[in-house]
Amino acid sequence: MVTPVCTVAVVHASVALGGTLLTGGQGAWLPAWVSLLGGAAPVALLVLVVLLVGRALLAGRCYRARGVLGEGDLQALRGALAAAESRTTGEIVPVIVERSDEHAQARWLLALGALLLGSALLAEHLPWQSPALLLLCQMALGALGWLAAFLLPDLQRLLISEARATHVAEEQAVQEFQRQGLSRTAGGTGVLLFVSLLEHRVIVLGDAGIHALVGDAHWTATTQAVLDGIRHGSLRDGLIAGIERCGAVLAEHFPARPGDRNELPDRLVIRRE
Repeated sequence: MVTPVCTVAVVHASVALGGTLLTGGQGAWLPAWVSLLGGAAPVALLVLVVLLVGRALLAGRCYRARGVLGEGDLQALRGALAAAESRTTGEIVPVIVERSDEHAQARWLLALGALLLGSALLAEHLPWQSPALLLLCQMALGALGWLAAFLLPDLQRLLISEARATHVAEEQAVQEFQRQGLSRTAGGTGVLLFVSLLEHRVIVLGDAGIHALVGDAHWTATTQAVLDGIRHGSLRDGLIAGIERCGAVLAEHFPARPGDRNELPDRLVIRRE
């Protein structure tokens, strides 16, 4: 079995804060922005929260397996899959999942962040004089953060490291390869096209029979073809390109023969996880 192939694009952003040095009577100095921090921080944090939640709401559809592909997209994918498999004895199974893991730690981190951020924004209104009531209010803030992570995957994704995203997606892809029966084809010609939406990962796995003939370069090129389609805003086009590439190489090395039977049903698997 070929080692999963992953292509990951990570964008880092940095923000520089500038300020003017102020001198006091005793030679003390502070950046100019510090003097404004006390009044501006709550407003800035609130604006940041609104922007993040707004972005998460707009991006919600991209994390829903049955929302990102319409009925026309599904028909096009099924057609491409049938055409590819009609030329070969090999088997191709595309699998799309909304997530490869629940990422419970990311939800709890967001709950903690909501508790701390909410306490800062609402500091003047919290019942600091009543510890029990204060604890209840902070627990409610934490619960809101947890619920936001559960309902808005884009917020949750902010707290998932790239290393963990790769690890869980690769693990899930291997499980899918076994679950879909791709490891049990007669000639070792099963191919999995795996897409995990929350983790932003595309993984292509080929069984031993086909991998021995095409090597890693083919799987890398196939992964890139799927990613190119996604970058251009079309998961359908990316998957069709991947299916066509796999179909072509399988037809070259394992062409269809009279009397061949379809070892696995032609299907596109789409589910939450």
